[in-house]
Amino acid sequence: MIKKLVMLLTLILSVNINAQQNYDPVVVLELFTSQGCSSCPSADKLLNKIKEKYKKQNVYVLSYHVDYWNRLGWKDPFSSSKYSDYQRKYAKRFDIRSIYTPQLVVNGSEHFTGSNRYKTDSALEKYSKTKASTMIAIKNVRKEGSAISFDYNIKGEQFDNLTLALVVSDRTTNISKGENRSRTLKNTNIVANRLVRKENFGKVSITIADWVREQDELSIIAYTQGKALKITGAIQIML
Repeated sequence: MIKKLVMLLTLILSVNINAQQNYDPVVVLELFTSQGCSSCPSADKLLNKIKEKYKKQNVYVLSYHVDYWNRLGWKDPFSSSKYSDYQRKYAKRFDIRSIYTPQLVVNGSEHFTGSNRYKTDSALEKYSKTKASTMIAIKNVRKEGSAISFDYNIKGEQFDNLTLALVVSDRTTNISKGENRSRTLKNTNIVANRLVRKENFGKVSITIADWVREQDELSIIAYTQGKALKITGAIQIML
């Protein structure tokens, strides 16, 4: 009983102090990818390397698995039409005619092929020097049945959208069909669900996707965006 109480107090404490501090610079990398795309594995590997290299810094990576490759023989188990629609918003923001994979969007401000190490490193250096304009705090995180509930609060300048993403740290999949047939792919920080809010504070509940396993390492990545989808602040809470 004492051990359980200590663990509970540790969880509450870590959630309350692990908040974005002093408008420090943040870098958010959103990779639009698919297990059905033969060009995507190299971008997936690069994203994982960045995650490991910058895990103690304010660099947050997300894998949004799109669904438009599913028709080519392999249905990506992590894919969602919602993420394809989100990518289309970026296409409109960047004034490009079509969406593509692997596409890496950095701080909602620029995009390029997700396997391009040179452009990725340049973007990391560039945005690591830009102060955030919002601060995000998340607390009272709890699991309620098949959902994760928590409270959030945002300080600073006005924003247009707050994205709240539930992510799975990593997953390895054996591909039996499609362009990546007979390959074993590793994906990192896979978005398992995504909510969007506009209020400065509130209480939310994110449903856990049915493909998530009990042993998966979960976290919440939250980030604010302006009207042009530019990211203005971010935080990650490990669950």
